[in-house]
Amino acid sequence: MEPASQEEEVGEKDVRLAACALLIEIAYADDEFTEDENQHLLSAVRRQYGLDEQEAEQLVELAEEARASAVDLWQFTKLIKQSYSLGQKMVLVEVMWGLVYSDGELSSHEESLMRRVCHLLDLAPGYLSDVRKRVERGRHESDDDPS
Repeated sequence: MEPASQEEEVGEKDVRLAACALLIEIAYADDEFTEDENQHLLSAVRRQYGLDEQEAEQLVELAEEARASAVDLWQFTKLIKQSYSLGQKMVLVEVMWGLVYSDGELSSHEESLMRRVCHLLDLAPGYLSDVRKRVERGRHESDDDPS
């Protein structure tokens, strides 16, 4: 078996960067990137990509730069749409909803952006609703847990 080509490695890094930039865009949708959102984002990035804390922070920093220089979300969603399977896109949306709710509130801007991102990723609106309900339930269950 041959090692991955440099092009394949760059492609994987690019799609990670694109996904992370989308997550950051979601975090800023309500005009505030809270510490809870930052911690949720770093935790999700470490978990999803098997990164250590320093690597996750570096990816988030690079994604912040990419997001700041982006004209729109299309450049990110196009890469994810081309590279991710349906299952991977679904997991990304679950992480996005978790990020949206990590500060305890859902703004109309966050909800609108979630719909737009799902549309750009060609995910059915019904899936968006199902995941949102699942994340809300999980959030309420953890609020009820006294531990």
